[in-house]
Amino acid sequence: MSKSSILRGALLAATLALASAPALAVKPFSAAYQANYMGMAANGRMSVEPAGANRWKYTLQITNRMGNLVQSTVFEDVDGQLRPISATDSSSVLIKRKKTQANYDWGKGVATWSGDVKADRAGPVKLQPGDMDALLVNLAIARDVAAGKPLRYRMVDNGRARQLTYTVAGKEAITVDGRSQQATKVVGTSGDKQTTLWVVPGMPVPARIVQKDGNDVIELRIAG
Repeated sequence: MSKSSILRGALLAATLALASAPALAVKPFSAAYQANYMGMAANGRMSVEPAGANRWKYTLQITNRMGNLVQSTVFEDVDGQLRPISATDSSSVLIKRKKTQANYDWGKGVATWSGDVKADRAGPVKLQPGDMDALLVNLAIARDVAAGKPLRYRMVDNGRARQLTYTVAGKEAITVDGRSQQATKVVGTSGDKQTTLWVVPGMPVPARIVQKDGNDVIELRIAG
C-alpha cells in the first residue's frame, strides 16, 4: 500500500461531528496540523467546505521540502451516513508524481478508479449501503467515538473493499488550543499496519493520527 493510501486509510484524516440520532449537520471546518511525512517535519491542513447540492468536499494536504500530498473526497450526508461521490489522491516526491481518481456511482452500485492505478486496482468494486472511502472512515470514527458506537466499517478504497475494526485503548492527555484535554485513544491493526487516533470531545476531527506501516511512520497532530 502506498503512503498516500495509508494516509487515506487512517486519516491520517477527519472532519465532522455526526453523532447518532439525530445526526448533526455537516458544517464547514478548517484546521492546521503539524505533520511528519517522508521522515521530515511538514505542514498539514484538513478542511471541509460546501460543494453544492447537499455535497461537501473534505481535503487533507501535507507539504514539506521532500514532497506534497493532497487527498480530497466529495461526499454527501444521506440520513446521517457519509456517502462518497468522488475522490482524488495526488502526491509528488522530488520528481516522482502520482495522481488517481475514484468514482462512486451509487446509481450503478459500483466504484471505479482511474489515473495512475494498476489494472487490478481499477475496479469495478460493488458498493454496499454504508460503504465509505478511507477519509470518510476517519470522519466516522470521530462521530462514532462520541456516540459510543462500535467502530466497524466497510472501506471501499484503492480498488478493493476491506472490513475495518477499531478498538478503544483508553484515555490520554493531548493539547488543543493551548489546553490539555482528555482524548479517547482508538487503535486499528491490520497485519503490519497500525493506525492510532486520538478523539477529543467536541472536536469534529481526530486531534492526532499516527500510522505505522512496517518501518514507515506518518503522523498528524493538530497545531496549538
